[in-house]
Amino acid sequence: MRTPKKLIAWTVGSAAVIGAVGVLSARLSPALAAGGRRPIAGPFTLADGIFYAVAALTIGGAAAVALSRNILYSALGLLASLLGVAGLYAFLSADFIAVAQVMIYIGGVLVLILFAVMLTNRIGEVNISNASMGWASAGLLSAVMLAMILVVAFEVPWPVRSTGSAPTTAPIGHALLQQWLLPFELASLILLATLIGAIIIARKEIRAD
Repeated sequence: MRTPKKLIAWTVGSAAVIGAVGVLSARLSPALAAGGRRPIAGPFTLADGIFYAVAALTIGGAAAVALSRNILYSALGLLASLLGVAGLYAFLSADFIAVAQVMIYIGGVLVLILFAVMLTNRIGEVNISNASMGWASAGLLSAVMLAMILVVAFEVPWPVRSTGSAPTTAPIGHALLQQWLLPFELASLILLATLIGAIIIARKEIRAD
């Protein structure tokens, strides 16, 4: 009996968020139509359909991560959500971030999580020390966050660009190796220190065994 309730909760939550996105799109579409070069063939275009499909994929995957009791299904939901986020980056003409999203988070982090789940014995027998906050607290927190997002979306004067998309990889590479060279090198040193610390911790555990 719990599965239909979960499906209903996921459907209602996804419909609410998609409806909010639809309201925002309906409010911002006149500005896009007036200032941009976007061809509009009727009230609903193919780009709008793809955007809503990607948004639904992102929201549905996030709901699966948060609400699924099976960690493998949560990992698959995370895969869908990360793919949707990459699609949203592509809609924003951020090609470098979209590719990095797929290669790093999906090709690296998610694969590592799946390997950890598959290679861990008796992962279902672990006692959960921190209990869930409950549906009421989670719903209240979600409503507050949704209200904050709507306020930011409606009140912030978002700039609308009428120019076409251009590759962003070359400008980001030049900025990292010229203007932001010192922070880039500091980040690499932090990552190197993290790797060395992980190796030291792993060696101590092996010696203890």
